[in-house]
Amino acid sequence: MEERLTAAFPDADFVLSNDSAKHHGHAGDDGSGESHFSLTIEWAGFSGQNRVARQRAVNKALGDLPGNRVHALAIKASAPGE
Repeated sequence: MEERLTAAFPDADFVLSNDSAKHHGHAGDDGSGESHFSLTIEWAGFSGQNRVARQRAVNKALGDLPGNRVHALAIKASAPGE
């Protein structure tokens, strides 16, 4: 996921956290240890975009990962200074 985010959002600052251990045994936990993630991303390109547009951009960048290998992804996307 980090490679895809870096390619799609050049110069972005982001933190991707694997939260899968917190969801062990819950719905969507496939036992891989890579099912639930949180992303905080700040990128100048998000300026002027609403929350939905930003989340759609992140999901587009990640392609087929959400919904397949990744069960849940919490996204907090912002532009610098927000």
